[in-house]
Amino acid sequence: MAPTANLQSIEDIILQKDQKNISALRPYLPPDFCQRAAALLSHPPGNVFIVTGFMILSVGKTETDGPPGALAIGQALKKLGHRVYYVTDRYTAPLLRAMTADGDAVIDFPIMDAPRSEAFALDLLKKYQPASLIAIERCGRTADGQYLNMSGKDISAHNAKLDYLFDHHPRTIGIGDGGNEIGMGNLAPIIPQIDRLPKKPTVTPTTQLIIASVSNWGGYGLAAALSKIARRNLLPSLPEERTAIARMVELGAVDGMKGEAVVKVDGFSLDENEEILVALMEWLKEQGVREGLS
Repeated sequence: MAPTANLQSIEDIILQKDQKNISALRPYLPPDFCQRAAALLSHPPGNVFIVTGFMILSVGKTETDGPPGALAIGQALKKLGHRVYYVTDRYTAPLLRAMTADGDAVIDFPIMDAPRSEAFALDLLKKYQPASLIAIERCGRTADGQYLNMSGKDISAHNAKLDYLFDHHPRTIGIGDGGNEIGMGNLAPIIPQIDRLPKKPTVTPTTQLIIASVSNWGGYGLAAALSKIARRNLLPSLPEERTAIARMVELGAVDGMKGEAVVKVDGFSLDENEEILVALMEWLKEQGVREGLS
């Protein structure tokens, strides 16, 4: 693929086609933030929570960005021997259950007040003892406890307070593309200063943060970084990912940019999405990771 000649890292690849100005945050992160996040997952196989699901207020449905990336990470981790649980709320849980082989691996976190949410989170952590937590495209709370979408509208009534899982765990990863997702709290003082990013960002931090032009692409970036460590390609194949996104739409998900039931992610077509996967596969090939390339 021609563009890869100028792309020297995973981070270069997943920050292509930036339409939200998220790349402006890159100087405030380590240059190898994907590989640092992957290193956090380099522990003996165990339970891992992957948190996702972002409700689009205009239509009351979950968006196509987030769950496909979550599944890509989950499949990579399962190949490495981990037990993966997807944690979300009522807007996304049915879709993930339909798309996973093990429906019991999807945990529906109720939408309720802060005290009950924190108690529920603590119970989950005690029951499952996850070694790590990952959030991908999941709205995080602001300094005043609200959950705001990219338009600044309050979606608190439609958003389970999954932040409490991250408040009580030492090994966490956040993946986002806008400034209001869990993990972006790492850069909360910086985000309001950046043109086109939220003036009231989330304050929920994570141990490591991955930024990308599309959060799914950040998920692919993490899977690529895990692939480099494992010396085997853990990325989804091109047909697998095409099918996953199309299936999300069949199940009711919408493109987050316009709230429409079209097979796109943040306005990007399947072909554009595929370009990122191909570039990551080429990057892995350059790193000597050749097994299973599509």
